[in-house]
Amino acid sequence: MNFWSGVVEWFTSASSWEGNAGAVHRLYEHVAMSGASMLVAAALALPLGIWLGHTGRGGAIAINASNVGRAVPSFAILVLAAQVWGIGWKPAFFALVALAVPPMVTNAYVGLQGVDAEVREAARGMGMTGAQSLWRVELPVAMPVVVGGVRTAAVQVVATATLAALVAWGGLGRFIVDGTAQRDFVQVFAGAVLVAALAIVTELALAGLQRLVVPAPLRRRRPARERREPFVGLAADPQPS
Repeated sequence: MNFWSGVVEWFTSASSWEGNAGAVHRLYEHVAMSGASMLVAAALALPLGIWLGHTGRGGAIAINASNVGRAVPSFAILVLAAQVWGIGWKPAFFALVALAVPPMVTNAYVGLQGVDAEVREAARGMGMTGAQSLWRVELPVAMPVVVGGVRTAAVQVVATATLAALVAWGGLGRFIVDGTAQRDFVQVFAGAVLVAALAIVTELALAGLQRLVVPAPLRRRRPARERREPFVGLAADPQPS
């Protein structure tokens, strides 16, 4: 049996999908780990980035710290966390949260800072308080950049959650790790295809969500690339072209 015949048999065999070691259960584990990591990271990163962007206080320190965090490999964080918590879900969860926080903080901060000063002044001229200006004016304008950070973080987390298998956790990474140990390269290939497919589905789903949460006039004003890519520093220009 050649390699490609083995791949077809793997995907069409019921045994590859059923049971605790099957693809359906591994997919559930992968999505659960990624989703929980994103929820915790968003709860930490978005309020901080939005507040810093709205007030302009300590933003340079926060963004530089986020950029440093993005430079640290997730594998290194996983290894260090495993020394603290041992094998299991905890080091993988910590590494994924640490991976997701920086792009969300950066985009939230730069998005709020990019709101035109005249827009803020107009909100104040209408008698809005700082909180009202933030929620009713500034945040809707900054939403394309904010959601772009969430999209970037989510795709990175889904792709990197395969590392959880290295610390004896589940997910689709089990097919890659176990297949490599057994020299079963059909299983390795199948696991890689499933991870890539899940990352693509995540990207497309969040792209659709972004179109729902971003006001239509802003969708027309900003090119897709500018809404998608995270800002990596204060030198980035958050203004629409």
